[in-house]
Amino acid sequence: MIYKKIQIFTDGSCLGNPGQGGYASIITYKKNYEKIFSAGYITTTNNRMELIAVIIPLKKIKYPCEISLYTDSQYIKLGITKWIKTWKKYNWKNSKKKLIKNIDLWKQLDLTIQNKNIHWNWIKSHSGYKENEHCDKLARLAAHNPIFKDINYKLI
Repeated sequence: MIYKKIQIFTDGSCLGNPGQGGYASIITYKKNYEKIFSAGYITTTNNRMELIAVIIPLKKIKYPCEISLYTDSQYIKLGITKWIKTWKKYNWKNSKKKLIKNIDLWKQLDLTIQNKNIHWNWIKSHSGYKENEHCDKLARLAAHNPIFKDINYKLI
């Protein structure tokens, strides 16, 4: 079976940590399709915005495809490819036996990636990826214009 190959670029931003924050995600398919998601939150953290930037577009994908996801967040890349296995093994607790930060979003991400073929890619910020630069600008713009409270509830 041949799957569609799509790319997702993500970024989160926060003005203070905690503070006003925003995220942006761009889904691209071939060169003629692009879908953008972005929003700002009144009180949040940078890591929460990085997580939301990943969760939102992945939730929107309902068909089998091969996904290359690009993030400039080591927190996301290491969290999803390495740390999450240990967190789940120890009931979402860290090495100090305390619940991990952003547990609500990590659990949502874990559920969202089930049955999805995702290649997780870390890219350096401001390294020339036009989509990543666009996400950065959109996330900062959203952080300056927040419309939602922090996301401590189930995402759409």
